[in-house]
Amino acid sequence: MATLPTTPKRKGRLHGGFYILPSLFTVGTLVCGYLSILATLRGSMTLLSGGLTADGGRLAFDSAAKFIGWAWVFDSFDGRIARLTNSTSDFGREFDSLADVIAFGLAPAVLAFSWGIRPVEQTIGPIWREHLTSIGLIITFAFVICGAARLARFNIQSARPSTDRKHFVGLPIPAAAGVIAAIVHCRKDAIEDWNYGAGWLLLVALLAFLMVSRVRYPSFKHFDLRRARPYAAIILIGLAIYLVYAYSEYVLLLGSVGYMVSGPLTRLLAHRHPPPPPPKEVHAQ
Repeated sequence: MATLPTTPKRKGRLHGGFYILPSLFTVGTLVCGYLSILATLRGSMTLLSGGLTADGGRLAFDSAAKFIGWAWVFDSFDGRIARLTNSTSDFGREFDSLADVIAFGLAPAVLAFSWGIRPVEQTIGPIWREHLTSIGLIITFAFVICGAARLARFNIQSARPSTDRKHFVGLPIPAAAGVIAAIVHCRKDAIEDWNYGAGWLLLVALLAFLMVSRVRYPSFKHFDLRRARPYAAIILIGLAIYLVYAYSEYVLLLGSVGYMVSGPLTRLLAHRHPPPPPPKEVHAQ
């Protein structure tokens, strides 16, 4: 009996939906980004109504920074869970990138503007206030654009089989958002001085530039959680968790800023001390 020809599957069509477990971690990243934006708006409104010394605004900005930190935790696990459970998919990769734009692009940009620019506007004249607002909007928006471009480039490079898995090209967007969140979490009080506000804008602009640069940063994605580790590793991990819990302001600040400068510093040292040339081959006569 003749069989009916089956309809060939079209290329690019989604089959089988999406994987629940890694997508739940991605949803956690997205929720934390959304809550961070809400906390930033609450802090900005508190400062405008109660002055620069309002404790409510201080706590709200700190909460916004903490939500970005929790988004980083969720984002660190979604890809690893997908690889461990063999549940990676094109949908998961695109969904993760969209969540990263919100949690590590838009949320820290809104926080950087509301915490480091808006309070300064209340202490300067109207002419300088207009210029500061315009420059602040441009630089914080550039942070969002550069972060989105960084994610798009990462998705293209990760699809290539010959990509170096041990290094990132450009500062990862979670690391850039981590620098902003760590500084806000450490200082807590909003910036009031014009000089500090100008320095804050320069830092945000530097982070945007590093994300789209060709500077290489170490990647920890190749770290295999299934391999046996010495007992000392458990002690070090426990000590690191305790330090973050007890001294989160200083530990997170040193870690985020240290990772940010590690890329340019490594590149500078490589240019000053290039590796020796390979030895010449000696051919027998």
